[in-house]
Parts: sequence; C-alpha cells; structure tokens
Amino acid sequence: MELIPALDLRLGRCVRLVRGRVENETIYSDNPLEMARYWEEQGARRLHVVDLDGAFTGTPQNIGVIREIISSVKIPVQVGGGIRDVKTIEQLLEAGANRVILGTVAILNPELVGEICNSFGEAIILGIDAKRGKVAIEGWGVTSEKRAVDLAREMRELGVRRIVFTDVYRDGTLNGPNIRATEDMARKTGLKIIASGGVSTLDDLKAVKRLGKLGVEGVIVGKALYAETISIKDALEVFSSNGVSSIGSNINA
Repeated sequence: MELIPALDLRLGRCVRLVRGRVENETIYSDNPLEMARYWEEQGARRLHVVDLDGAFTGTPQNIGVIREIISSVKIPVQVGGGIRDVKTIEQLLEAGANRVILGTVAILNPELVGEICNSFGEAIILGIDAKRGKVAIEGWGVTSEKRAVDLAREMRELGVRRIVFTDVYRDGTLNGPNIRATEDMARKTGLKIIASGGVSTLDDLKAVKRLGKLGVEGVIVGKALYAETISIKDALEVFSSNGVSSIGSNINA
C-alpha cells in the first residue's frame, strides 16, 4: 500500500481546492519544487502531480514546472490534468513521468484511450472522478450521465489496468474517504485502484488499507499532509507489515 502526496498546480503554485472549486483555494507554496523535495525527504516513494489549469482548460498549462519537479526528485512521479492526446503523453514520459493520468478523454474519445493503452501499457492510469456515482469531467465542472463503475468496466476492456478513484464531494474536505464507493469500485471492476479524496486521519488510512485485498494499492493524500493531520512517518507505520514498510513496493509498476 502506497501513500502518495499530492501536488496540485495552479498558476505555477502548489495549492489545494475544496471539491475542485477555485474560489475555495488555499495556496501552500509558491515553490512546488521545494514541496516535492520536502515530501521525498519525509519518506514519500511516489508523487501525484495535477495540472489544475490543464484540467480546467483541456490543455496542460504547467508543463515547465512539471518537468522541473520530475528532475528535482528521485522518486516516481505520476502526472494528470488536461491530458487528452498522444503528443502530450509522449512529452511527459520523455520528461521522466512514471505514469500519465487520463480523465476527460475517456468520456469524449474512449477509442483513443484504447489506442493509448495499447501503445504505453501500464504507464497509463485512468482518473475517474465521481459525483454521487456519476463521472465528473473537465475539471469537475461537468457531470456526465455515465456511472463511474460502468466507465471503469468499459475502460478495463480497452486496456486500462489501474485507476485513481476520487469522490469529488470528499476531496479537500478532510471528511474522510468514501470507503463504500471505493470498495464497490474495486469489487465490480477488478482493477488496481488508488483511492483519493477526503483522507484526514490515520483511521482513514487504516480503512483504506483494509481494501488492499480487493486491489486497492494506494491512497493519495493532499490537504491532510499540508494541514499536518497526518505525517508520512505515521502513514509508513500504518502501512507497515511485520514492522517492514510496504509503501513503495512494486514502485515501477
């Protein structure tokens, strides 16, 4: 089980939003590179970087900053936000991204997702963001009629093997993750899942850990780390097995 710190980028800064709303933004750092190095020093074994400007506009806006983040740390970095074409994927992988996260394109052009998975394999992750079970796209500004579980099943048939599953209404709230929805997604799809949204306490991490046997292999944490309600050190202890940390296992998968 991995704990993955989130770095959300907007206008070149490291921020956190509540439920994806720009009006509910907190700026945590004007220097995302320092933040990335700090999480690495604290023991993180992977980083989750999202280009929020890209998610809102449909075209990545912080590629330069993302390149610098990747080159400034030694741990794997997965990147998402506004990635909707092969050229951008190639750009990010060439820059050293370990994984690239697709989102809106799965609704707009599912056939392309199949082609991308065929070309890039497990370097591709699908981000599924849900509002009351329905898929939210375009920076969470639009809610489709597609059920999140149904989209995941369809994408599995096209070659997707891993998803980041986020409950939009929990994200940035510190109200705890949607364990029931995450469990349902795992049971009904058979995909590898990284849980996201709402994590606040070590008890939340323990609840996610219990889903490991279903294929939930990690959890993304943002606000709780910045607000210091959780530390990476304590998370390492929660996710340890027989005293040996399992965070970072299968690190290049």
